[in-house]
Amino acid sequence: MTTYVYDFAEGAEIGHDLLGGKGAGLAEMTALEIPVPAGFTVTTEACVEYMRAGKEFPPGLADEIAEHLARLEETTGKRFGNRDDPLLVSVRSGAAVSMPGMMDTILNLGLNDEAVQGLARTTENPRFAYDAYRRLVQMYGNVVDAVEAQRFEEEIDALKEERRVTQDVELSADDLAELVERFKAIYREGAQREFPQDARDQLERAVRAVFDSWETPRAQVYRRAHGIPDDLGTAVNVVQMVFGNKGDDSGTGVCFTRDPSTGEAGIWGEFLTNAQGEDVVAGIRTPEPLAQMKQKLPEAYEQLRDTIQRLEDHYREMQDIEFTVEEGSLYILQTRSAKRTAVAALRIAVDMVEEGLISREEAIGRIEASQLDQLLHPMIDPNADYKDAAKGLNASPGAARGAVVLDADSADARGRSGEDVILVRRETTPDDIHGLMAARGVLTAHGGMTSHAAVVARGMGKPCVAGCEALSIDLDSRTLRIGDNELREGDTITIDGGTGDVILDEVNLVPPQINEDFETILGWADEVRRLRVRANADTPEDAAKAREFGAEGIGLCRTEHMFMAADRLPLVRSMIMASGEEERRAALARLLPFQQEDFEGIFEAMAGLPVTIRLLDPPLHEFLPPLEEAEKPEMARRIRALQEANPMLGTRGCRLGLMFPEIYAMQVQA
Repeated sequence: MTTYVYDFAEGAEIGHDLLGGKGAGLAEMTALEIPVPAGFTVTTEACVEYMRAGKEFPPGLADEIAEHLARLEETTGKRFGNRDDPLLVSVRSGAAVSMPGMMDTILNLGLNDEAVQGLARTTENPRFAYDAYRRLVQMYGNVVDAVEAQRFEEEIDALKEERRVTQDVELSADDLAELVERFKAIYREGAQREFPQDARDQLERAVRAVFDSWETPRAQVYRRAHGIPDDLGTAVNVVQMVFGNKGDDSGTGVCFTRDPSTGEAGIWGEFLTNAQGEDVVAGIRTPEPLAQMKQKLPEAYEQLRDTIQRLEDHYREMQDIEFTVEEGSLYILQTRSAKRTAVAALRIAVDMVEEGLISREEAIGRIEASQLDQLLHPMIDPNADYKDAAKGLNASPGAARGAVVLDADSADARGRSGEDVILVRRETTPDDIHGLMAARGVLTAHGGMTSHAAVVARGMGKPCVAGCEALSIDLDSRTLRIGDNELREGDTITIDGGTGDVILDEVNLVPPQINEDFETILGWADEVRRLRVRANADTPEDAAKAREFGAEGIGLCRTEHMFMAADRLPLVRSMIMASGEEERRAALARLLPFQQEDFEGIFEAMAGLPVTIRLLDPPLHEFLPPLEEAEKPEMARRIRALQEANPMLGTRGCRLGLMFPEIYAMQVQA
């Protein structure tokens, strides 16, 4: 028979796939004798079976939960649902792959109208007891029965206003007892039932709610964005409650073993006295820097510092840790590998090699290619506070901000005058090349990762967000809509080509940060790599940059990109519009010096390394404007004559050379 539930004390060898990251971490910390609350984990397999069975517990799961709850009662010496000194538990999600904030948690399960009075007597702290009960009604109502969270927040704000206080902690025990009754009334109205008084009923419905949170829209979006499979499911951790809201000798916080923005070694985080965990995570109260904990709770702070160092040494990785202090005693609630910026990732990898924690090969393996890419372009400040208005395809990395311009000529003119602009188009064409070059970034309504805008922007190292379906443009009125927001040409936006975010504001950017750590990691990678890398480079500037980054030649030099430059496009068009070979050769003769200059610059930058040149390849009509923009009738006729049903199989490559051999003759001569 399948086992679906494991105590923390027996789960150390079972691993993340079944226990989830949080459960595996709690089990491993228990084995390391780190101070963690007692509890048990319902496996991800139980969640998968629950979803497969139409949201029904698999056979035996309810009995296993009851058995492990009895063990927890024995371990703690308390009884779940007892009216005098109740055992209280939290129910927390925990997927195998970290999905911070995407799934649900419920605290203080086991309280009811009688148990809250017993908790008040036992602890001699009625304020704490009623604070715990109102939190349960609020979280349970929102997570289990979808009662709108804002209704509870509005009620607590109303009570604070009535009592003429500004902070939750200023409410008295009597105030909180009244708040419980108000919250229960909100629950009754929203859930169409009374708040459950049976502790075991609370627990079963809470476990189901956490399973269900795997399928919430926010969790699905997060999984798609991070490539996490939909069939993994989440584990559920049932954990003995420890309380950070018992008074000034208690508190809760989140800390990191290194600075997640810079990678600098040292304890870093935030702390709140007399609070529970969701107060920090949800931003209900403004936390203090962790340094304040050292002054308020010095013994717990020193224990925390020693404990998190043990955890980093054990996992050999930067840790993100949630903790609670209950009446001076420290408890670790969770540890996991910490999210970090690209700059921090490099520094941490290099420092950990120097500290002897990991090998150079491990350090290289911990740096994702996308993180290195981030460092080559301006990025949105990791500390910036913003909300995206729309999302497109992350077509070319980096971030840019500037005034919206709706055509290439405007972008060119305003860009040349020193203004930061974002070129916003339905889609771009080769005609827009001058605008692309002058703009800080590109945003298009149509097109994909291989669209003209995306390819050209990547080649230029400019940020691009393509295929933004929420974008519509009205050229006549010089306005655009992004989602529900109407903007005018000249309004400021920010785009992030690494994430596809479009932001209706001026967000602070940080410049490319190629530092010593970057060079060190690349140097180590050079020592172990077997693959040689050549670059795509079409201009002398591209070639020089490729050499700077260590390219060992050019694998593809696309000569058509040379022809798209603003000073050459008119010559290319005159060649295409030529009435015969003689006129065409005259136009090509004027192009020859430009082409030769390009090749000389590229060969000089490569300094003898191999260069593979592709002669002109794209269909000729791509160098002409759209039919409706033809300047003369003969240009319109030529555009129509060159149009093809399938340009991929039309006049390009060797077929172009057979029809117009003088084009390739000029290029070979150059």
